[in-house]
Amino acid sequence: MNTKILKINDNSLKLAKALIENGELVAIPTETVYGLGGLATSTEAVNKIFQAKGRPNDNPLIVHVHKNYDLSKLVFVDHDYVYNLIDAFMPGPLTLVMRHKGYVSQAVTCGLDTLAVRIPDHQGCQDFLKYVDLPIAAPSANVSKHTSPVTAEHVYNDLNGKIEVILDGGKCSGGIESTVLDVTKPVPVILRSGLVTAEMIKRVVGACEYVQNAGDDVVRSPGMKYVHYTPKCKTALFERNELPLAQELYDKLTQKGQVPVFLCDDKVSHKLCGEKLLLGVSGEEIASNLYEKLLEGEKIADCLIAIKIDTGSEIDIGVMNRLSKACKPYEKGEEI
Repeated sequence: MNTKILKINDNSLKLAKALIENGELVAIPTETVYGLGGLATSTEAVNKIFQAKGRPNDNPLIVHVHKNYDLSKLVFVDHDYVYNLIDAFMPGPLTLVMRHKGYVSQAVTCGLDTLAVRIPDHQGCQDFLKYVDLPIAAPSANVSKHTSPVTAEHVYNDLNGKIEVILDGGKCSGGIESTVLDVTKPVPVILRSGLVTAEMIKRVVGACEYVQNAGDDVVRSPGMKYVHYTPKCKTALFERNELPLAQELYDKLTQKGQVPVFLCDDKVSHKLCGEKLLLGVSGEEIASNLYEKLLEGEKIADCLIAIKIDTGSEIDIGVMNRLSKACKPYEKGEEI
């Protein structure tokens, strides 16, 4: 199969719709990361998503719909505060987990009684979703466990030959996946942190909690159970008070003829000597750049030496959720 990257226009949307209706997959842009889309009502199409990614089939998928789609086809709204969240944050990088009505394939929900639903805030994605006017299951458009894609080229590098079309909507602005919020309870519960923070949610509905995970908990949201976001190179993650140790590792690897590269925010970069990939200053900027820099780093580095983020923003929680899964914490004396 020859995978094509196509700009979003009438011709590519027509082709994408035909593929979706025939049970095939299409990679689509969102404001967070690129998604691998398939018809959510088709078990055959959903299984193709799991197969193309090599994704465990007990890891539920998020369903994407356009902003005028009737959500009552898909889910029950158990609490009035949900409408306030929809008004405040959707379209946007927020996914709501609600009790479903059995409209989509059980392969999407992995047999759970809940469904994760999102309305992306990306014009190209909205154009696609309106054109097909169907619920689209779409996890990130990459091989499972690899770093999530934020450009069409990133998708191509992982899925070339596995899908026919990638709709090119430019670089994703948000950079990390949506916040996933369980709204089946009287108080909403964050299952996965993202750009919509707990403080933002509290300002709208008055309260918000974080999930307390146990090791044997049922997976109710993507990103809760399995290894994710890892680049194709060695990694080492350091606390912000471990910069001398990070520099020591960098120098040691250089002396051994390897190519280390620092991955850090601009505030600590001046304290480190060597090749660097800079993430930015603010929480939003760092989130936007994280996956792009991880994917850039795996091309040039034998080892990415990452420094934990601390901008003082609640967005740091979402960034560190991804960075701590992408990069392995370093222990002094460890061989890299």
